[in-house]
Formats: sequence, structure tokens, C-alpha cells
Amino acid sequence: MDLYTPPIADIRFNLEVFGYEQDVASLPAFADFDLETAMSLLEEYSKYCVEVLHPLNKSGDTTGVRFDPADSSVTMPEGFKEAYAGYCENGFGSIPWNAEHGGMGAPFALSTLASEVMIACNKAFSMCPGLTAGLIDALEAYGTPAQKEVYLSKLISGEWSGTMCLTEPQCGTDLGLVSTVATPVGDHFELTGTKIWITFGEHDLTENIVHLVLARLPDAPRGIKGISAFLVPKFLEDGSRNPVFCGGTDHKMGIHASPTCVINLEGAKGWLVGEPHKGMRSMFVMMNAARLNVGIEGVALAEAAYQASLKFAKDRRQSRALDAKKQDREHAADNILVHPDVRRMLLDVKSTTEGLRGLVAWIALNYDVMHHSTDEAVQQKAEDLVALLTPIIKSFGSERGFFNVSTAMQVMGGAGYTADWPVEHYLRDVRIAMIYEGTNHIQALDLVGRKLMMGGGRLMRVFAGEITDLIKSCADDARMAPFVEPLKAESKRLNATTMEMGGMASADHEVMGAVASAYLNQFALVTLAYVWARQAKAVIDRPEDDPQRRSKLQLARYYMELVLPEAAMYAQKVKAGKGAVVDIDVDLL
Repeated sequence: MDLYTPPIADIRFNLEVFGYEQDVASLPAFADFDLETAMSLLEEYSKYCVEVLHPLNKSGDTTGVRFDPADSSVTMPEGFKEAYAGYCENGFGSIPWNAEHGGMGAPFALSTLASEVMIACNKAFSMCPGLTAGLIDALEAYGTPAQKEVYLSKLISGEWSGTMCLTEPQCGTDLGLVSTVATPVGDHFELTGTKIWITFGEHDLTENIVHLVLARLPDAPRGIKGISAFLVPKFLEDGSRNPVFCGGTDHKMGIHASPTCVINLEGAKGWLVGEPHKGMRSMFVMMNAARLNVGIEGVALAEAAYQASLKFAKDRRQSRALDAKKQDREHAADNILVHPDVRRMLLDVKSTTEGLRGLVAWIALNYDVMHHSTDEAVQQKAEDLVALLTPIIKSFGSERGFFNVSTAMQVMGGAGYTADWPVEHYLRDVRIAMIYEGTNHIQALDLVGRKLMMGGGRLMRVFAGEITDLIKSCADDARMAPFVEPLKAESKRLNATTMEMGGMASADHEVMGAVASAYLNQFALVTLAYVWARQAKAVIDRPEDDPQRRSKLQLARYYMELVLPEAAMYAQKVKAGKGAVVDIDVDLL
């Protein structure tokens, strides 16, 4: 049984709360995309995902992809090629891109929130357009005019797809160990090496596949300062085959319908993107968008799992309610929704999932402001928020997403563990999100080692200012006290933790590695408290019987009382420092 309804109303609510009309639709670049137009597009997109992509989710998971070593080809599961063609014909892959190269020119925020629906319907499918989007970003930022002319329109239309070729057998997180070599030959380079774990590195959905490959020039310095980026197409402009081949596909826990490939470069022709030895710039452009998308994966699959578990809980009867007044004497047992712990699990999932959706909306809207506002101060503030909170979204979104899908399975008991329901599939698919596009610990190190330090602490001051402004705006409204007082207390604790961690880490850099993950989780919980306080403020003046008001205020209360207190636990872990982690003898591990 596989049920999913796109959360259109909540997506719209978050666009309204976090300033779509006043901050984004008001920009000249988006004059044609008022909220109603945006929602019409989102509804059309969602309809396609539900009707076409969702039915392929289970069959794709069961069948998987097929690799043929005879010709190094990869065949997608039945129905995927037709679904991808329809996706492209409807222009769904072109939503946020510049009209100059065939894009719709819509806000990035709209494309980002729409992607939640596609991921929930078919995560494996979503990874093809997702990786292509990253390549488009990199080309728009660093491609030459000639490269943009050749590649962008094909990638935006979906005729061609893109990949990101970083990892090699000897290097994953540490890209300074990349050994693929790019030798200059005339007007191009010949690349030799092996890349692994390349998503959609080979498939039959598009007529061409364009790889963005990290490699070294012969005279490159060691480490990441010697890495360059190259465009390596599967087929060259004259139609001939470039010697870049799939050497096999990985057999994985999940995302079975997403081919994860070994890619062998056998003197393949490539063209430099950006400056020599500056390839990490292109990589980070791709990676930043990808990291936001990975956080959304957690939101998407948690939402889908929540819906399935709620459906199950509404129908399932087991045991008697602890409160005799709630017992249904017409049946031998009561519906499990009367049991407090079942409600707790459902509310854990719902409150954090909706909070994360709000956070994604806020940051995606700031992404549009960052790129399109003409006010430098407004632009800088948006850029600071995007930089600071992207690692939060990637790490906490993926970690809580996995936890939430697992919790939804727990609601269902043994039924959730079987393939009769989709939750075990969601659990297998969502687990990878904590690993790829930079492990969650790497996100934590990025937060504490780079983002907190940028601009002399400017990013943190901007974020703290947002919290302070919200608290001040609610000072005269006693109804908001249950939401802003916990936020005020925990933001104060976060500031103290930040100072204490900074002091410890400045004296001993190893402390940062020991406490960074706990700090990120504390930061994330406070950030979601801010999101929930804003959502509560947005509905507080509505009529008391308004369904959305009732839902948001009750969920906000639950979050503040039963989820936010976890922040204090993480603060204590940071305070504990590195001792218990690093003092243990290695032979005892």
C-alpha cells in the first residue's frame, strides 16, 4: 500500500510566511511569477509526479538498473525513459534557469520546494535532474561563453544530463588525494583515471551525458590547490564516442533505480572549466545546491513515511486506551491513536518535518534574494543566511529525516518492516543522505570551522539578529509567550555554547572535531524553534477554529515543549569537550 499526497497547502503557507510575495515575486527578475502563478506551476508539477513518477517507485526499486559489460551500457527500469521524456516535455527541469538558454526563469525557491514532491514520489528518479542542475550551476558560474552556448540549452531542456565526478577509490572526503590526470593536447585535455560512486554516470534516459570531472594537470601542486575541473561529454560535438566508460554499477542498500557507477576515463577529451588549479570553485557551486537538495530528501521521505504511518494508525486497533473515557466499547480494542506514545512518535515526525520544510523555504527564498536583489545590504544578509544555514539543512535534514522515517516505521510495528508498506523502502533510500555530498560531520566542521568565523562572526550576528527581531515583535502579545520564551532561552544558551566552544577550540583544534556534530544539532534545534515561532506568529490572529491555525499552534507547542529541550543535551555534549572521545586507548575500540 503506497499512499502519498503532496503537502501543497503547507508549501504555500511557508512561501507566504517567509516572504515570497514581498521579497522575491517583487523582484524584476520574477515579475511573471506571483504567488498564484507559482502555485499553479507547483500543482501541475506535483500532479505529474504523483501520476507518473510515483507508480514507478516500487517497481524501480524492485527491478533496479541493468549493467551490460559487453558495451558498458546501463538500462533503466521499465517506464523510466518515458517518464523522463514527459518530465522534460513539460519543462519541469527548466523551472529556475535563465530564459536565455530555454529556462522558465522562475524563482529557485519554487523549484526547490517542488523537488520535495518529486523526491517523495520517486527519489531514485529525482537524482538525474538533481545532478544536472548542479552542473548547470557550475557552468553558469565558471563556464566560458562557448561552453555555455554548447551545453546549457541541452542540459536545461533535459536532452542531456550531467554528473559530478569527484570520488576515486583512494579519496572520498579528502579530495586533495585525487589522482586523475588531465594532459593538455592542442585545444583540449586528455583525462585518464577512475571515478567511483558516480550518480547517473551511465544510463539510457538522455542522448548525451556530460561529466564535470576533477583532475590534475601535470604541473599541478599537491593537495586541493592543484585540482582543476573539466567538462567531459560522453559524445563529442561530431557525434563520436568519447572514451569515458562505465565499468560497473554498485549494488546498494537503497536508491536501486539510480545507477551508481564506476567511470573509467581512458584518455577522454575534456575542456577546462574556470581557471587551472581552481576546480574546487566549480565543485562547491555544484555541492552547495546539492547539499540543500539532500536536506530536502530527508523532509520528503519523512513526509511520505508520516502519511503512510498515519494511515496505518487510523485503521489499526490494539489494546485499550489508558483513559477509560476514551475506550470504544463497540470494538474489542481501541484505535492506536489513543495511545500517548503513538501520538508522541507521530508528533515528533510531523513537528520536525514541517519545521524543516519551513527552514528550507526560508533559505531557498534568501537564495533568490542573494542572486537577484539590487540592494547590496539586503543581498549580503541573504548570502550570509544561506551560507550559515545550508550545512544545517543538509546535516540535520538528512539525519532527522532518517530518524523520522524510522519512527514512522515504529508506529506501524511489524507491518512497517514489510514491503507491503512503503516505509521500509523510504528508510533504505533516505539513509544515504547522511553520507553523500559531504558527510554530516563535514557539514558540522564547515559550520564551526568556516561559517562561524566568516566576516569576523558576521553570519552568526545576522542570524542572532533575526531571532532578536522576532522576539521583540512579539513582546506585547502574551499569546506568543509559549513560543518566543523557549526560543529566547535556547538562543541564549546557543550563544553561550558558541563562545565556550570557540575558547576550547582555539586552545586545542582537536576539540572542534570532537564537538562539532553536537554543536550543529544544538544550532539546528534552535533554528527550527525560530521557524516555528515565525509560523505561530503568522497564524495567531486567525479565527480560533481555523484548521491551519489549530495545527500550527499545537505543533509549535509540541516542538517547544518536547523537541527543543534536546538542544540542552547537545550543549552539554559540547561543554564536555574532547576528553571522553580522544582519551580512550585505541586498542580498546
